[in-house]
Amino acid sequence: MGAFGWPHLLIILAVILLLFGAAKLPALAKSLGQSARVFKGEMKAMKNEDATDTANPASPTPAASVADTTVTARDTDPGQPPRSA
Repeated sequence: MGAFGWPHLLIILAVILLLFGAAKLPALAKSLGQSARVFKGEMKAMKNEDATDTANPASPTPAASVADTTVTARDTDPGQPPRSA
């Protein structure tokens, strides 16, 4: 048997009832159900996306050359005048 038995679950339900009140429980249950539905849909979408990615791998994008990404101290120092090209 799991960590929680029926008596434990009833106590938890009673505490929730005391915290939120009987009037808010239907709205709470509705929002919980909607959240679970959205989560389930997103998980399915992610699985479908992963399946299409493995079936049709995209061509790798070319990497930028090292000369394009090199930054010197002069490029980042605001006290220095701009360098002419």
